[in-house]
Amino acid sequence: MARIGSFLIILYLTYALSLCICDDDESMYYGGNKGNLFPGFYRSSCPRAEEIVRSVVAKAVARETRMAASLMRLHFHDCFVQGCDGSLLLDTSGSIVTEKNSNPNSRSARGFEVVDEIKAALENECPNTVSCADALTLAARDSSVLTGGPSWMVPLGRRDSRSASLSGSNNNIPAPNNTFNTIVSRFNNQGLDLTDVVALSGSHTIGFSRCTSFRQRLYNQSGNGSPDTTLEQSYAANLRQRCPRSGGDQNLSELDINSAGRFDNSYFKNLIEKMGLLNSDEVLFSSNEQSRELVKKYAEDQEEFFEQFAESMIKMGNISPLTGSSGEIRKNCRKINNS
Repeated sequence: MARIGSFLIILYLTYALSLCICDDDESMYYGGNKGNLFPGFYRSSCPRAEEIVRSVVAKAVARETRMAASLMRLHFHDCFVQGCDGSLLLDTSGSIVTEKNSNPNSRSARGFEVVDEIKAALENECPNTVSCADALTLAARDSSVLTGGPSWMVPLGRRDSRSASLSGSNNNIPAPNNTFNTIVSRFNNQGLDLTDVVALSGSHTIGFSRCTSFRQRLYNQSGNGSPDTTLEQSYAANLRQRCPRSGGDQNLSELDINSAGRFDNSYFKNLIEKMGLLNSDEVLFSSNEQSRELVKKYAEDQEEFFEQFAESMIKMGNISPLTGSSGEIRKNCRKINNS
């Protein structure tokens, strides 16, 4: 654990230095300036905003490497419901019914206390300035960097929603057992294409998944009591030891059996070997020729994967942002102001 902590500190320092020497031309990082988002949004109003977020995330990931995947997942689940507006962070209160209790989030979404810590630090530095939506978007980028993955300039300027959508959370977010076509359709509905599907799925190179999310593949993939034929047999046998036919729903297995704590392209190599944990992972290789070729490309070229992952994360982070006078800047990410 001490060695992991030292590694993360080195990454943090390297990353902090890289931000100081980056090109100042913001337009090169985000074409079109959609929704008036741009990397230097807080340059005058809260110049230390990114540094503050990065520091809190670095400490959280040093305590628990898994937290990087958890924060990245929060950002993904937020953006697929009403856009990247921090709606997932809201607790149930008044007319708001939290998205935290949806099927994709219940008993699995985590990292909210880290977002609380980030927001408290930002409010102390620059009250009523940095949105929860932007804080979460930055935390996702920093989670990539701190586990060895790519960095990118994050377009900023999102505002926070004053509503949540439980139904949207239940219906919009791809599920582990969805078919290939359903997964692609749910991404397409957010303006994301097949390349984005495959690249963003590469975030499963870090983190863990619960037994309940992949049990079907082990015992009853097609409803006939048989395991998934696209799952390598010895890998399946190992998974069955941790995920019994009944019980143990919360037991965890690595999404990437080779390097669950390090962001790399091992995930794609696993898919080729029929060792993707979730059905939604393996179908990227087994169900479609175009996605199969993308999996092969990213398995062979980590730099290519990193470049596309960064591009797709920026694209996802710009789904339907609230800007200008829309929404609000929450003082507490768990509740709307004056509630």
